[in-house]
This record gives sequence, C-alpha cells and structure tokens, in this order.
Amino acid sequence: MNSTISDYEAANTPLAQLLGTVHADQWDNPAPCEGWTVREVVGHLLETQRDFLLRNGIGLGEMPGLDGDPASAWRSHSTAVLDALADDDVAGREFDGAFGRSTIGETLVQFYVWDMVAHRWDIARGADQHLQFTDTEVDRLERGIASFGDALYMDGICKPGVSAPADADRATLVLARLGRQA
Repeated sequence: MNSTISDYEAANTPLAQLLGTVHADQWDNPAPCEGWTVREVVGHLLETQRDFLLRNGIGLGEMPGLDGDPASAWRSHSTAVLDALADDDVAGREFDGAFGRSTIGETLVQFYVWDMVAHRWDIARGADQHLQFTDTEVDRLERGIASFGDALYMDGICKPGVSAPADADRATLVLARLGRQA
C-alpha cells in the first residue's frame, strides 16, 4: 500500500464513521461553514476531490448523488478514490499546481486529506456531535496551516482566524486559526 492510500484512509475512516452516525434529519442542519449545510460540506469534499482528480486525468465515474444518503455517496466516492490510488502511477503523476510542481499524491494528501480532517469537525458540529481530534490530526492541520500561508484565508477557503482562550488546547487553537470557535 502506498503512503497516499494510508494517509487517505487515515482521514477517511473516521470521516466515514462520523457520516454513518448523522441522522436523516441532520443533513440539512447548518454547518459552521457559513451558508453551508452538513450535506453541502459533504458535497464540497466530493466535488473538490473529483474535480482535482479529473483535471489530472483521473475520472471516477458519475458523481454519487447527495439527495438521498450523503454517507452512502461518500462511501462510494472514497472507494473510487482508493481504487484509483491503488495504481502507484496515479499518486506519483506530476503536474503544475497552485503551489508549483507536485504529484497527485502529494497534493491529495497536503490539501484534500487535510480538508477531510478539517471538515469532519464541521460535519460533527452541524450534526450536534462532539469531535475530538487526535494528536496526529492536529499535527496534520498545523502543518497544512503553515504550508498554505496567507492563501489559507483567500475567499472560499477559510475565514480569518478568531481568538481562542489563553489556556486553550492545541485543537482549539488550530480551529481558531481556521476561523472556527470550538
């Protein structure tokens, strides 16, 4: 198994588990992402990953519909991503991206896996659930924040950071940097 698959699975497993606990009447709850519902956060994850992969020559077939069961749509999507990544040539394929020359695997892990971790919190919050990040997840979020620099706060990515209590734990501090109140 290549490292892109293991990194993707490390974010996908808890995300899929969380999605499986969202009740049918919670999908249209507002999420912390301004103007989005829980369903729309899942849609964002699906659409951005599929768009990135398609722009780089990896089609995943028809996008699963979100109208019925977004958890099922996510499972279908993530299975297709993992199937595509099983070909080591896919993860190693180079392209010119927003941050320079990279590979599909590096970019998928740096941004899209990072996005899965960050938005899992949004989904949990919108579904009235508590989410505790692992230290490894907080490390990933911190590395992503550092690597994105000011681009993190461009329109459509993250809101500007907010203040956190002086005695806040690392996860609360990371969420505050992402414009979220824990």
